Amino acid sequence: MIDSKIIKRDKIYLPNVSRETLKELEDYSISILSTNKKMNLISSSTENSIKTRHIYDSAQSIDFIDKNDINVCTDLGSGAGLPSIVLGILMKSKKQGFKLIFYEKSYHKSKFLKEMAKKFNLKAKIYQKNIFYEKNLETDVIICRAFKPLPVIFEIATKNFKNFKYIVMYLGKSGKKILKDVSKKWKFEIEEMKSQTSDESSVVKISNLKKKYE
Repeated sequence: MIDSKIIKRDKIYLPNVSRETLKELEDYSISILSTNKKMNLISSSTENSIKTRHIYDSAQSIDFIDKNDINVCTDLGSGAGLPSIVLGILMKSKKQGFKLIFYEKSYHKSKFLKEMAKKFNLKAKIYQKNIFYEKNLETDVIICRAFKPLPVIFEIATKNFKNFKYIVMYLGKSGKKILKDVSKKWKFEIEEMKSQTSDESSVVKISNLKKKYE
């Protein structure tokens, strides 16, 4: 049984979002909390703040996704579907045909993703596969949240994808140092958006990624 007080107490503000969309985001929150009792989708310490810590945190990346040239978003190490289930729900009323692709090697988490995609009528494809073994992939956006270190994600993007426009990912308090370190081996352009859920975090968009000659 989910404590409804958690859902009511943990409120978020999303401007220009319909009641129907907010209801779906709430239903998604409840699904995560319910499933989290059987398998680890999110840290139990963040259950009481699921809307701000996970839903709103995921939703803020839509500023990099809601663009005319973006039709396909590929989520790596998808887990509970954060951020892309949230983005899919938000994008339904914005762009017909917006497609989500998920790579999650866990059978049980992949099953959860399929259930959520069906429940919210999302145009989605869930692959229960290890992204490291996939090749010649194509997408508009590669997105990940709490997946792998930035250098590893850069390697995946350039080796496993033959075509992508940019990468969207979340960085924590050591984000600036990570970007400085990775710039020693990589060339890229970056747009950074300060997180609205954490003073120490940011959401970044990486484009024109190329490895420097060694």
